[in-house]
Amino acid sequence: MNVLINGEEAALVGEPLAVGEALPHFKLEDKNGEKVKTVDLLGQVTLISVVPDLNTGTCSLQTRHFNQTVDQFKNVQFITISTNSVAEQRDWCAAEGVKNMRMLSDEQESFGYATKLYLPANAWDTRAVYIIDAQGIVRYAQIVSEVSQEPDYDNVLAALSELTK
Repeated sequence: MNVLINGEEAALVGEPLAVGEALPHFKLEDKNGEKVKTVDLLGQVTLISVVPDLNTGTCSLQTRHFNQTVDQFKNVQFITISTNSVAEQRDWCAAEGVKNMRMLSDEQESFGYATKLYLPANAWDTRAVYIIDAQGIVRYAQIVSEVSQEPDYDNVLAALSELTK
């Protein structure tokens, strides 16, 4: 699959994870440098916001937007995944006052390759939003076709509301 980066086509490593598929095996790092595996995300509905680089405007907007939404949904885990290092994520959260969103680093590219969201030419994961159920099955997927644009938040939140009824 291809996405656009400022109007230029860029190829992902494959066809991204789709609705109905199980979350594949991967390893990420949390703010303490601890490994977080796929199994650690199971057990409750989870919104996964994937951003290429927190230190860019659109990625910051997306992460802040979902951080402000967290309190509206009880019993939903909100996480942001980026290829930024753990230290970069910590610094960004401190500077932006982000406390509600769980940040996970895909600096090792495990998540990007497993979900086929990795853009090898750019060395980061493309912009996407997934909602998975408690068993790890994808119930909503939005791969943003133009990486420089924000996701359709209304669509994401409507799907999350429907899933958590």
